[in-house]
Amino acid sequence: MSNDGVTAVERALSVLDCFKPGAEHLSLADFSARMSLHKTTIFRLLNSLVRCGYVVREIDGRYSLGPRVLYLARVYERGFDLDAVVMPVLELLSAETGESAAYYVESGEPGHRLCLFRHQPHEGLHSQVLAGTVMPPDLSSTGRVFAIWAQGKYPNNERLPLYSRGARDPYTSSWSTPIVGDDDRFVGALTIAGPTARLDHVDKAHFESLILGHAQELSKRLGASAEILDALYK
Repeated sequence: MSNDGVTAVERALSVLDCFKPGAEHLSLADFSARMSLHKTTIFRLLNSLVRCGYVVREIDGRYSLGPRVLYLARVYERGFDLDAVVMPVLELLSAETGESAAYYVESGEPGHRLCLFRHQPHEGLHSQVLAGTVMPPDLSSTGRVFAIWAQGKYPNNERLPLYSRGARDPYTSSWSTPIVGDDDRFVGALTIAGPTARLDHVDKAHFESLILGHAQELSKRLGASAEILDALYK
């Protein structure tokens, strides 16, 4: 079967994508400025979305998201399983690199981080940080991600992923990159770690490409906008 999709459905969804924080109420002219579609086409799409409850037409003629969107958000929230989203990424990244892959989130104290999920190959020598471990601030790649991005600052001159060699202990090296989610907020870090003696001889550009690609997909699954995905991972 073909997986080309339905153009009309994709266009309707692109109308919904025009709504963003700070742009909750849009006129037909606003949509036209944001989309490469004729105003008549946009107007027809809006009418269909209004009839189905995904958009509401206000008294002043502008449009806003409708109650059906909130209903779907509640359904999504109740069925969302972070483990089911993150672990497949870690398993694939670990399989592709042969190294340990982990997902870190903020812990209770500033700068501290919790290893929430982790996956490592079954054979060979690997980093021994276990899921559930709380790590203090340090100069490792993951520690630097939290030192920078957990403050809500997204530097535009920081080359990703960050790399560290022997920062936490003299035998371990790692790559780490921030993960962003809903409202483009920093939510965690994706990390590859392994013995320095082995990582010194890998194709570093390939490893960096792998972690950035998976970080982009994970952030997308967690609700990051297309703009922040392009800014961070490309």
